[in-house]
Amino acid sequence: MKKNKHKFIFVVGGVMSGVGKGVTSASIGHILQSKGYAVTAVKIDPYINVDAGTMNPTVHGEVFVTNDGDETDQDIGNYERFLNVELSRTNYMTTGRVYQTVINRERNLGYNGRDVEVVPDIPNEVIRRIKKAAHDHKANITIVEIGGTVGEYQNLLFLEAARMMKLAAPLDVLFVLVSYLPIPPKVGEMKTKPTQYASRTLNSAGIQNDIIICRASDPLDAKRKNKIATFCNVSAHDVLSAPDVDSIYDVPINLENQHLGKRILEKFHLPVRGKDMRQWRAMVGRLKRARKKVTIGIVGKYFSSGNYILSDVYISVLEAIKHASAALGVNADLRWIDSQVFERKPSSIATLAQMDGIIVPGGFGSRGISGVLKAITYARTRKIPYLGLCYGMQLATIEFARNVAKLPKAHTVEIDPRSPDPVIHINEVQQKNLQQSRYGNTMRLGGYRCSLLPGTLARELYGKRIIVERHRHRYEFNDRYREKLTKAGLRISGICPDNDLVEIVELPRTTHPFFIGTQFHPEFLSHPLQPHPLFIGFVKAVLKNR
Repeated sequence: MKKNKHKFIFVVGGVMSGVGKGVTSASIGHILQSKGYAVTAVKIDPYINVDAGTMNPTVHGEVFVTNDGDETDQDIGNYERFLNVELSRTNYMTTGRVYQTVINRERNLGYNGRDVEVVPDIPNEVIRRIKKAAHDHKANITIVEIGGTVGEYQNLLFLEAARMMKLAAPLDVLFVLVSYLPIPPKVGEMKTKPTQYASRTLNSAGIQNDIIICRASDPLDAKRKNKIATFCNVSAHDVLSAPDVDSIYDVPINLENQHLGKRILEKFHLPVRGKDMRQWRAMVGRLKRARKKVTIGIVGKYFSSGNYILSDVYISVLEAIKHASAALGVNADLRWIDSQVFERKPSSIATLAQMDGIIVPGGFGSRGISGVLKAITYARTRKIPYLGLCYGMQLATIEFARNVAKLPKAHTVEIDPRSPDPVIHINEVQQKNLQQSRYGNTMRLGGYRCSLLPGTLARELYGKRIIVERHRHRYEFNDRYREKLTKAGLRISGICPDNDLVEIVELPRTTHPFFIGTQFHPEFLSHPLQPHPLFIGFVKAVLKNR
């Protein structure tokens, strides 16, 4: 039986969504990478949306942006952070994207006039995309996460693609089921039946799991491990416990302590190449040992989901803070603050006095904006370290224009198109997109160069003149106000050399200990073993301010 150069691991979910497939996939990738293999990862989203850019963040979570400008699911961010690699649009697909490609090919006679059918043409396109990602990223092993859960109708074609790949190359394809084992409080014991059912549902799609990773609040005991092995037709050695942990960065360590990497390589008949996870374990150790506590307020507008707080909307910001905190031995206590509270009860702004630092992340629209502006004023006047990301930079510019540069009606045209002082405006190309209702994948997206001016805090933190950062926005700093605002004391510290757009604003350290706003999203380029310099600088300032 012929063995191919590329190996593929499909990760599927059982029982419920949000079980941790993304972190598990990223963890498997990191473990195999630590054993000397080149790894890439693919996320399959079973949505008709062509990309994640038009999905509601309070429902779907953060939109992560790749360097080549693709708007993807947040799991692509997890893959990049755990693998410390740069992924691209080849690593992400949706149902809509797959169908769009097949239909366009049919319209261009790419099928030579034959009948085009859902099966096998849709699965074949899925397979083509998976193999292209493996080839483009020169991977030995490709992790493929199928979104949703086993048994959902919209996943059937992706499971069919996986089955076809296994049939064509049985030695080169493995299946990992990540399933949830509930512990009903009134029952008081861990139940395996939902996982058994998920495994059998996968069998009905023609697929047998090779490894089952059991998610639960508590560790899996021997009795239930053996029960799952017996009824799901796997070895007990291939049933792994994945209990709740303090940090997602504990997950690769927990799985590797159960010899997951060894089991996968044995099944692929591949040798261990002698690498290790020492750096990762050291990073996790620093995170656990951190004793210097700081409180950071994240003031946003996308936190509320019914009666729950949805931190997934800003997951890259959250992780970037963790990365910097681990490097500095800091324990960051993050407080999610809904800006609308400051609008309903203005006196509540005083709660920000409890914060050692304040971050305003990205966003769109008018809801909650006056509350954010109040928070920025508080941070600026009380000299609390402030980091504004994308919309947070634009709103910091508006706040400064109104309260320092004496432009009381300054605004962004996104909210007030008739503002007499539109310090944040939109260029002609983006204006035309909006007029023609072209919203999907039309923002300024992906990596752009930024030149840092000498003598600025930004230049000091990065330690170099030219950087490349990722963007996702339509509106920009209005250059007509550059001179007026800089005369009033705002420093322009980063400029895109390709189009002279303002990328970073800051306040001089003579007037504020740390006040920076970036038009780009630095959180997308932070990694556990390589924290982003802006977040390092911010946490250092927060530490001094506590």
